[in-house]
Amino acid sequence: MVLDNIRKAVSKFLGGGGTYEKAIKEFVRELQRELLRADVNVKMVFDLTRGLEKKAKEERPLPGLSRREWFLKIVYEELTKLFGGDKEPQVLPPKIPWVILLVGVQGSGKTTTAGKLALYYSRRGYKVGLVSADTYRPGAYDQLKTLAEKTGALFYGERLGKPEKIALKGVKLLKERGAEIIIVDTAGRHGYGEESALLKEMNRIANNIKPDDVVLVIDAAIGQKAYDLAKRFHEVTPIGTIIVTKMDGTARGGGVLAAVAATGARIKFIGTGEKLEELEKFNPARFVSRILGMGDIESLLEKIKALENAGRLEHEAEEALKGKVTMRTIYHQLQGMRKMGTLSKILELVPGASFLLSKIDESKLRLSEEKVKRWLAIIESMTYEELDNPEIINRKRIRRLALGSGTAPEDVRELLTYYKNFKNMMRRLKRDRSLLRRLGLGA
Repeated sequence: MVLDNIRKAVSKFLGGGGTYEKAIKEFVRELQRELLRADVNVKMVFDLTRGLEKKAKEERPLPGLSRREWFLKIVYEELTKLFGGDKEPQVLPPKIPWVILLVGVQGSGKTTTAGKLALYYSRRGYKVGLVSADTYRPGAYDQLKTLAEKTGALFYGERLGKPEKIALKGVKLLKERGAEIIIVDTAGRHGYGEESALLKEMNRIANNIKPDDVVLVIDAAIGQKAYDLAKRFHEVTPIGTIIVTKMDGTARGGGVLAAVAATGARIKFIGTGEKLEELEKFNPARFVSRILGMGDIESLLEKIKALENAGRLEHEAEEALKGKVTMRTIYHQLQGMRKMGTLSKILELVPGASFLLSKIDESKLRLSEEKVKRWLAIIESMTYEELDNPEIINRKRIRRLALGSGTAPEDVRELLTYYKNFKNMMRRLKRDRSLLRRLGLGA
């Protein structure tokens, strides 16, 4: 969805001219027009813009920000909520093996998406298997088999038979062959009025194979109809995520994304073209940045982050001194170091921590910018379980993390050593701090 008029409106709004109140009204009108043109639901658009005008009157900007900059920050946050929130979806499997069941109406790009997912996970170090359980569409078996060969995935399928039995047999055999992620492709239906039959078949297959994730594949061109389809899907299964296909320049993409987000189902990926590589993790915040104009919004967000950074780093340092150290702590600390330089500068923010600074051997924690970049990429490739409990990362997980982050296994091991050193240092500082407090010397 390319909304050049919104980007122009952002530049005009930030550039000044006229009163603040008049500038807001003009910007809101342009935003309404473009969102409606992108097929976003009328009620959603007017609820959004009413909320924007209300917040513009009530909220006060942070010191160092103009009212116009603060309003644009509000617009960014509210649009991000409209398209699914600022939390990035977890696309890496939390456990192995991981079974994905793909469902969707005919023509949504389901089989091609299975191939794209196979390539996406193979490139991140996973052994992937594809199962063809579509016995209705001529050519479905051959298409998926070809995609398996192209992506290096294992394959199982049958041209005839009951889909639920084929799926069960395929999942079982591919697990035996060592597949870590198994993607099951199913038959679609001819139109958007036949979802009940599709959902019944999905239930039968799901009951047989008990998938870890049921994924609905939706064509971006259906616009607001996506709401009903996604809602029905979301009500039928307690698990469920969405992949939106054919997002390559469609004017109605915004309608699909907003409609699906309104159901509560999670959009994980968007397909941006026909090639197998053209699948990207959906990030609502990044999507909104594109709408508003990457340059304008990124420079503004950096300015806001700089103003908020000291408070957040103070909290992170305080938590670390309490002994709560996970890989999430390391991630925030590395980001802080990029802005502030050293660990001692971060600890200086914590009241009462100054007496600890002489005890820190910063030579063990001094890092180059290149190393920080590599380590941040490794941490971003971790599962939630690995982030919260890095001790479980074994040789196999190290290999996967290296492949997924484009680094070497030695980089992953070095990061784990850094984590252990940092955790041990924080434990020592915690003991020293407790002793000084008992003696009445600590803050």
